[in-house]
Amino acid sequence: MRQIGFTLIELLTVIAIIAILAAIIFPVAMRAKDSAYRSADISHMNEIRAALQLYRADQGAFPPAILGYATFYSPGNPIPANQLKSYLYPKRITSIDTLRPAYDRASLSLITAAVWPGQDPTPLGAGAQLDLNGDGVINSADDLACARQAYGPDTQITTNPNDPSSAALQYYKVSGYDVAQVPQPDGSVRNEIHYALFWSGWGLGTSTCTPSGSPAGSPQDDPRQLGYNNPPDLTVLTWNSFYRDYLNNVPQRGKRDIVLFLGGGARVYDSRDVYDRSWRVRP
Repeated sequence: MRQIGFTLIELLTVIAIIAILAAIIFPVAMRAKDSAYRSADISHMNEIRAALQLYRADQGAFPPAILGYATFYSPGNPIPANQLKSYLYPKRITSIDTLRPAYDRASLSLITAAVWPGQDPTPLGAGAQLDLNGDGVINSADDLACARQAYGPDTQITTNPNDPSSAALQYYKVSGYDVAQVPQPDGSVRNEIHYALFWSGWGLGTSTCTPSGSPAGSPQDDPRQLGYNNPPDLTVLTWNSFYRDYLNNVPQRGKRDIVLFLGGGARVYDSRDVYDRSWRVRP
């Protein structure tokens, strides 16, 4: 009597076909998932922009943080982020998930200190910045040292930005548009700030740019800072760095970051440019 079954070759053929189909379908599914995440984050970032503008209309200025600084029941015991009554949440933003990028897996009670983003110290070149000195010409003379980012990634954000010995500000990690984890070339990971009212040497009133006893600010400063009156539409509000592609922990070229501008909403941007320029990128 003839027995019905599969030969070893037939089984191996079926397994091979399944493996090939999985190799084709899996990357497609991952790209679709990534695209859906990005679309959701862009939508949420535009909600944040609208909420910030409403806050400014009500209060006359932008808030110092998007969610707010960590609040504690007692030392070492933070109030969960979804129980805060902060600048935007829950009055202007009703869901805490709006402030959490899709790839941000931080818990509601996890807090962190933060440092400044990296900054390329070289001049931006003609056409890459504003006419800061008001001479009617855009050239390298407009890329003034004190109008650049004041501090680099080794400087912690403190309660007094000009006093490194003051206490470190504590942020909720769930608010991925206040701070975000960014891998470093040496293999470490830093939590860097992505939203700040002031970031230039003049704006923060650093000792190298502002004489002792003099007020911060300068008519030659970069106006793209939320702490100044009427910042232009090309001012950066915050950015989403969770989609970057890395090689040896260095961001690669490609429009993977999402930058939120004051006047133009959220848009994709080259990851390496954002890594190098942070608030000085332009639409």
